[in-house]
Amino acid sequence: MTAHKPGDPTTLNRLYGRAKGKPLRQGQQALVDKLLPQIAVPEDGPITAERLFGRDCPLHFEIGFGGGEHLAYRADLLPDHGFIGCEPFLNGVAQALTHLGGDDERHAPIRNIRIHHGDALEVLQRVPDGALSFLYLLHPDPWPKARHAKRRMMNDGPVDLFAAKLKPGGEFRFGTDHQVYLRHALMVMRRHTDSFEWLVEGPQSWQNRPGGWCETRYEAKARRLGHEVWYFRYRRR
Repeated sequence: MTAHKPGDPTTLNRLYGRAKGKPLRQGQQALVDKLLPQIAVPEDGPITAERLFGRDCPLHFEIGFGGGEHLAYRADLLPDHGFIGCEPFLNGVAQALTHLGGDDERHAPIRNIRIHHGDALEVLQRVPDGALSFLYLLHPDPWPKARHAKRRMMNDGPVDLFAAKLKPGGEFRFGTDHQVYLRHALMVMRRHTDSFEWLVEGPQSWQNRPGGWCETRYEAKARRLGHEVWYFRYRRR
């Protein structure tokens, strides 16, 4: 990975943002108390497919999964793959657990997901280099003020980490509806062309949601507000 000097504002040193919102409903709290411990990412040690799922399989990693719609959709679509989702917001974790079949007897539970309630970068650092097939960052907190730019997940330090953990040919997917964040992210990715190839064929590549990429609640909200949404796919060189 590219070295960065201590204090470099493009290196993310801590997690920012709220951790909890309104009180959980009784059913959500039950899922957090009972289901989450069963599928939680181990608190220490290496993070491998064999350790999490008992087998070697393609490994996916989602940073800040929000309500878990995309995470559950991809895991259901690819049952032979393993998925790791990280989210610091407890209410989002609780909502994601409802998508796993834990509160609905009509659906078979999704078993190929492991969840971390907390800092994604701490977990990502424990993934062996070259282990990931896909990495997702969808609608991250934009931190639009210039003085908060170092808090954005799309910065050189995290992107170096993404490159290290993705296998050659692995894919990084990024989506946003925020113009300031969009410009910042593209600027950052232009500094990493030695690690990533932008999979683009024209405006339709970033204006239309690619196949296998479902709409999240944040994307739906953005569209209701009249925002344009942009989609980006990068292949690890």
